[in-house]
Amino acid sequence: MSELSRNLGSGSQGGGGGGGGGLQPSGRRLRQPGVPRGREVDRSFRANSGLEPVRKTPDSQGNRTRDRPLFIPDAKAPLRDQLRQVMRFLHYSYRTELTYWHWTVRFLRFCRLPDQGTWRHPREVGAPEVAAFLSHLATDLNVAASTQNQALNALVFLYGSVLLQPLGDLGKLARVQRPPRVPVVLTRHEVAAIFTASEASFVLFLKLLYGTGMRLMEMLRLRVKDVDLERRLIVVHDGKGRKSRVTMVPETLVLELEGHAKAIRRVFDQDRTDRAAGVWLPFALERKYPNAGREWPWFWFFPADQPGRDPVSELHRRHHVSPDAVQMAMRRAVLKAGLSKAATPHTLRHSFATHLLESGTDIRTVQDLLGHADVATTQIYTHVLSRPGIGIRSPLDRGG
Repeated sequence: MSELSRNLGSGSQGGGGGGGGGLQPSGRRLRQPGVPRGREVDRSFRANSGLEPVRKTPDSQGNRTRDRPLFIPDAKAPLRDQLRQVMRFLHYSYRTELTYWHWTVRFLRFCRLPDQGTWRHPREVGAPEVAAFLSHLATDLNVAASTQNQALNALVFLYGSVLLQPLGDLGKLARVQRPPRVPVVLTRHEVAAIFTASEASFVLFLKLLYGTGMRLMEMLRLRVKDVDLERRLIVVHDGKGRKSRVTMVPETLVLELEGHAKAIRRVFDQDRTDRAAGVWLPFALERKYPNAGREWPWFWFFPADQPGRDPVSELHRRHHVSPDAVQMAMRRAVLKAGLSKAATPHTLRHSFATHLLESGTDIRTVQDLLGHADVATTQIYTHVLSRPGIGIRSPLDRGG
């Protein structure tokens, strides 16, 4: 057990939350003692308990967002487990769970007493320490605005949703505006050079990213049932913002994808012969359909070469290809191609959108293909269209 786990073994310090909270084995929420049901939660209860259910508030587009369900984690559990309980109840991704815990640990290290070196529970500190930590990130470590906001999001979630001690207006005041940036876009010649320089085992990944505009994790999380080669479409489930959408299958990749599907069918059949555990299923599908993880439609379209330990269920099962492998393959291809641009797999998505707009595709169509909620996000690509240059003639070229 780590030093942090020993020192923060229980969230019972300072009260809050009530013991025995969380989920029953059936998955239903436990009703806390003294907590009225449903509509019986009135102002007097909130005043006495100190718990304020999250109200519907307008987002940046003016839409009224949906209430988060009130969930009280087990106050006797270690802080790590409390965070896990709440995040999984609210269906946050595992990657977000790891990120938020990372920032929680960094914050608690920052708050350690310098003279004693002992850990302090987050209930013992609050908004002033959070503000000092964010200032430390910005002034001493010179982190990017997006990194500072990510840390703030993690701590606002920790105090507001896990410890039920909101930070108040700090979450609004400390947020940093990210400066608008023009995305890195490759020319068609540069894209072709990357494909030529890429290792054979990763060319299909890079071509599919460029040919469909998918994000890296959206592509890696595809299931066999999501790729319809006959209708030439791919269904992306639970993309950014938990949205789903449809994108196209490039005609030039149909034969290659058909060959890939046959190859992974052999991997699937071998797993069934070895009686391996089924693939991971989202949400409660694994309980609702216990055998679905061992069925062909739910198999990963890009399975990993070898099975590994599932960090959530602890089962030894086959996962999808690691995103790090694709990112490193892209980096090697960019270096080998001799490009001067800092291109990543996400750059292929930027190039997909820009090249579609250059060819005359309607911006609303591109917005739908990318899964953007607001067309203003898609309009950033209009700033990098090839006209050539930026479409304006320099006064130096006009002569006298």
